[in-house]
Amino acid sequence: MILSIDLPEFEAADAAGRRKVAERVRANLETGFVFVRHDIPEEVVDRAYAMLAEFFALPREAKESYVVPESMGQTGYTGLLVETAADSDAPDWKEMLNWGPEVPEGHPLRARFPHRYMPRVFPEAHVPGITEVLDLFHARLFDLQRRFLRIIALGLGVHEEFFEGMLRNGPTLTRAIRYPPMAEAPDDAEHVWAGAHGDINLITALPRATAKGLQVQVGEGWVDAVAPDGHAILNTGLMLERLTNGRIPAGIHRVVGETGSVGERYSVVQFCHPTPWTLLSPLPTCVDKEHPLKESPILAGDWLDEVLYAINLVEGARRV
Repeated sequence: MILSIDLPEFEAADAAGRRKVAERVRANLETGFVFVRHDIPEEVVDRAYAMLAEFFALPREAKESYVVPESMGQTGYTGLLVETAADSDAPDWKEMLNWGPEVPEGHPLRARFPHRYMPRVFPEAHVPGITEVLDLFHARLFDLQRRFLRIIALGLGVHEEFFEGMLRNGPTLTRAIRYPPMAEAPDDAEHVWAGAHGDINLITALPRATAKGLQVQVGEGWVDAVAPDGHAILNTGLMLERLTNGRIPAGIHRVVGETGSVGERYSVVQFCHPTPWTLLSPLPTCVDKEHPLKESPILAGDWLDEVLYAINLVEGARRV
């Protein structure tokens, strides 16, 4: 039900073989999810997850010392019951550590979008060496996403490097998430680990989770998504849906734990974003008589700001 592809095999194929894989991906993304065999060394993932577990095991006061005011969940620590799915009034039962790439001082992106390129905050004082490990992890995941977007580009009938320019210095965000036991969740609302939503980006990568919980919407139902060994889960986002005039839908998903369960769950997701000044305008190859232009263009940064408000990450302007 969820497509599986081999990225290194695709890259080793000739032009005809690559085109065949791209067409298969393009034709089978109705759920927005795909399992991708990758070449990220297991030790890179192991080290990152071990250090993240060490961070999340810290006392609450220590973790909260890494909260960055007005960061809108784009850097530093975000505590429990903060982020809320856009279509829900019950905050998600999760806590997060967020980081992304650095942009040089004086870069026009940093000057124009200071809230998108804030100074990075890592818990180096409590977990020595974590900055270097998480930076490497981010870089390897970004490389995976960039390479997969070449498959998407070929399937859309545009140049294989179409996405390269909009990714350069984009605010791609890595987010480590701890989902505490559902037995510890407050009983004042119908809290879940993460409510149903589509991601506001191009694509999302999930290399590993320590427990089940991720579910993909298929028709009117939900299907568990657990990648085979050596594979990462990639899903399409709302920005890619807009660029393709709805031809590639965003993958709708949620993360749920059994009510009253005592197990926790760790995962890391990486949201691949275009630069905030990218104009998300539908590709000509995705517009025809059967698929008329559906939505007007919008700047990526403006749309992201709107969604950050909707999911309750804007301080002083919380939706709920």
